[in-house]
Amino acid sequence: MKKNHFILIIILLCNTGFAIAQEFNARVSLNKSQIQNVSLDYLDDLVPLIEGYINNHTWTEQRYEENERIKMNIQIILSTESNNNFDASLVITVERPIYNTLQQTPLIVISDNAWRFNFNRNRSLIHDTYQFDDIASILDYYAYLVLGFDADSFSELGGTDFLRQAQSILDIASSTGATGWTSGTGSRRNRYYLINSLVSSQLESYRRAVYRYHRLGLDTFTMNPRSSRQNIMQSLRLIQESLRQTTDDYLFDLFFSTKSRELTSLFIDGEATERLDAYMLLSELDSSRLTEYERLQ
Repeated sequence: MKKNHFILIIILLCNTGFAIAQEFNARVSLNKSQIQNVSLDYLDDLVPLIEGYINNHTWTEQRYEENERIKMNIQIILSTESNNNFDASLVITVERPIYNTLQQTPLIVISDNAWRFNFNRNRSLIHDTYQFDDIASILDYYAYLVLGFDADSFSELGGTDFLRQAQSILDIASSTGATGWTSGTGSRRNRYYLINSLVSSQLESYRRAVYRYHRLGLDTFTMNPRSSRQNIMQSLRLIQESLRQTTDDYLFDLFFSTKSRELTSLFIDGEATERLDAYMLLSELDSSRLTEYERLQ
C-alpha cells in the first residue's frame, strides 16, 4: 500500500511538471585572481549556490524539456573585498538553438561592471521579487531579462511580461540606492537604461527585429537561404528604424557585438548584390566593426 502511494506521488509530481519545468541550464565560473592576501576559501560555495538558484527555480508557467533549457554562462570577476563585501563584474552569455540544425546562436552577451554584494559562509538565497537582496535580485533581473530576449526570438514581442518583471525588480532595487541599479550620472550603459530601453514602446521595432532575425532568418536558413537573408535584411532595417528613435546606443551595441561575425557569415556566400546591400547597411548601423563587414566586399 505504501509503495502504491509512493508511485502515485511520483506520477502526480511528473504530471504537474515538478522538477522538470526549470528553464535554465546555467553554468557559473568565479575569477578571484585580482584579490590577494585574503583567505577566500568560503567563496567556493558561491558558484553552486548561484547555479542551484537559477537552475532549480521554476521561473515561468511553461513546460521546458531538458533540451529546451536556455544555455547561460555567467562569469563572475571579483575586483575588491572588504569585510566580506565584494565589488565584481559579470559577463553573461546566452545561447539559443537554431531550428533544423544542431547549432546554437549567441543570443546576447552582456557585461555588467557594477555589482556589489556581501557573502559569508552558509549564505542562502530566497526567491522574493518584492524584496531587494544584493545577490538574488541581480540573478532575478538577468533571469527575467534573458527569458524576455529568448521569448522575443521565438514570437513577436513574446518576452513582454518577462521584461516587465525585470523592470519591476529594478524599480525595487533602485529605491534602495544600491550600486548598479540607478540611472547614475555617468555612462548610460547599465541595467537601468537597458531594461527601460527594452520596455519602451518607441523601441518595439528593435524587439520585432530580434524575432524576424532569429525565427524568420536563422531558423529557416538551411531550407531557403535567399529568403532568410531577405528577412535578416528586414530585421536590420527595423533596427535602423529604432536607432532613429533614440540617442542611446547600448541596446544596439549589444546586438551587434553579439551578432557581427554571424551576420558576416550569413551573407558572405550570398549573391554580390546581397553582400553589397548588407555591407552598406551594416557599415551605417555598426561602423565600429567596419573591418569585420569589409569581408562582404
